[in-house]
Amino acid sequence: MSTLLNAFNLQGKIALVTGCNRGIGKAIAEGLAEAGADIIGVSANLPLKDAEVAQSVEALGRKFYAYQCDFSDRNSLYAFIKELKQAHPIIDILFNNAGNILRKPAAEHPDEYWDKIIEINQNAPFILTREIGKDMISRGTGKIIFTASLLTFQGGINVPGYAASKGAIGSLVKAFANEWASLGVHVNALAPGYIATDNTEALREDQERSSTILARIPAGRWGEPADFKGPAVFLASAASDYIHGTILTVDGGWMGR
Repeated sequence: MSTLLNAFNLQGKIALVTGCNRGIGKAIAEGLAEAGADIIGVSANLPLKDAEVAQSVEALGRKFYAYQCDFSDRNSLYAFIKELKQAHPIIDILFNNAGNILRKPAAEHPDEYWDKIIEINQNAPFILTREIGKDMISRGTGKIIFTASLLTFQGGINVPGYAASKGAIGSLVKAFANEWASLGVHVNALAPGYIATDNTEALREDQERSSTILARIPAGRWGEPADFKGPAVFLASAASDYIHGTILTVDGGWMGR
């Protein structure tokens, strides 16, 4: 293997991927495993031990450790972190991918929608990053990647809580990077465009919205979860060692139009 290709090698690394049961998170977990990493997988709804993502990772010859945690429950989150640190004292890569979206116009957006989305999309990844990041600081090395969104840059429609949470993720990436870059810890984000996942099913089923969205994407198609494997491995590997506080858009060119 050439020196350049070796920079993308994750052999011997262990990566925590939240929200990895399906969609983008599943593809990220598989991509990191393809590059050589063992995976700690976390999902809110389903036990992952026998899930498709676990089977995919193990078929690659990598280890898969399954956890279930409801990130909307702060007590559950802290219990998970305690269990995680006891079982896996060294985590090389943290991928904060778990997230949710609840749609309702701003004038009708209830407190419970707002509170749940902020807790899952903003508070939980902040706490995870702080608690796992402090151990990375003590070792002088680590890679942390957030899943941001096009709504890190834009306001969206009918999703004020989601937009607020993803805007905050963009600022958190920069805030953590400002403090931790000199300490050997890399903090960056991927910002998905319009990707064919469960979260965008309602948009894709709305023919008018879907056509309008597709017309703006220079690549001429909706993204697929597999489009995130390469970018995820890049930010998790030594190939990105001089990249800090960056939000890499994976959007088919949407933000350039």
